[in-house]
Amino acid sequence: MAQDVLCEVNNCQHWSSGNQCKAESIYVVSHKGKEASNSEETDCKTFVPEV
Repeated sequence: MAQDVLCEVNNCQHWSSGNQCKAESIYVVSHKGKEASNSEETDCKTFVPEV
């Protein structure tokens, strides 16, 4: 897995300073099945809101 995963969603439990993602794994899905044409057609399912 990539060592430097950047994320600007700072209300996620996996977010760390410098916009670093500290999740052990990352799960991204497409809105349209198994293929996406651009980033807007995807979602990060790893997101967990801070409590």
